Amino acid sequence: MKSPLSYLVAAALVQSLGACSAEPTAPTPAATAEAADQRLVLAFGDSLYAGYGVLPQQSFPYVLEQRLRASGVPATVRNAGVSGDTTAAGLRRLAFTLDGLSRKPDLAIVGQGGNDMLRGLDPAETRANLDAICAELQRRGIPILLTGMRAAPNLGADYVKAFEGIYPDLARKYDALLDPFFLEGVVTQSALMLPDRIHPNPQGIERIADRVTPLVARALAPSRSS
Repeated sequence: MKSPLSYLVAAALVQSLGACSAEPTAPTPAATAEAADQRLVLAFGDSLYAGYGVLPQQSFPYVLEQRLRASGVPATVRNAGVSGDTTAAGLRRLAFTLDGLSRKPDLAIVGQGGNDMLRGLDPAETRANLDAICAELQRRGIPILLTGMRAAPNLGADYVKAFEGIYPDLARKYDALLDPFFLEGVVTQSALMLPDRIHPNPQGIERIADRVTPLVARALAPSRSS
C-alpha cells in the first residue's frame, strides 16, 4: 500500500507548508479578545496553524477555541501561525510573539518542523531549534503542548528515525503533552484535504480540532497548570 506520507517528497519540490515565508508578526486573535477570567492559549506554528487555504474562522486556532468553549473551557486561542515557517524562523520570532501578547499564555501549542522535513534539513538542526523554543517557553513558565510531524519514508530510514524522535524526546524533556502527528487520520483522506494534498480543508481541520481539544483541555486543567 502506498505510504500516506509519500506525497510529501513530490510536494517539497514545488512548495513547503504554506508556499512562501512571511515576516514575523504579532499573533492575531482567533476570535474575540480574551476576558480576564479566560485562559490564554498561544498556537505557535506554520501554515497548518495559520489556516492556509481556508477562511480565518476555519483555521485550527479558531476552531479549537470554539471547541474549548463548547466543552466548558473558557479560552482564547491566539493564532501565531506563519506560513512557510521553519523551526529556525520560529525560534527567531518567538520572543517577539510572546512579548506582543497581553499577558503570559496559560499554554503554548507548538507545531513546527514540517517545513524543515520538506526541505530535507538536518534533523539535528530541527531538534536544536525546537529544543530552544521549548527552553524559552519553559524559562517563561509557559506549559507546552507539542503537535508532531512525520517524515516522508522516501527520505530514508535514518532520517525518519532521527526526525520523528524529536517530538517524544522533547515532550519528555520539558514535561510537555504530545500529539504525535498533527495530520493523523486526515492526511490519508482526500475528502479532508485541500487539492494540494498538504493542508487540511475545513472538514479536516474540524477533525484535527476534535482530537486535539481534549489534550488542550487537559493541559489547561488546574491540577496540571498549578
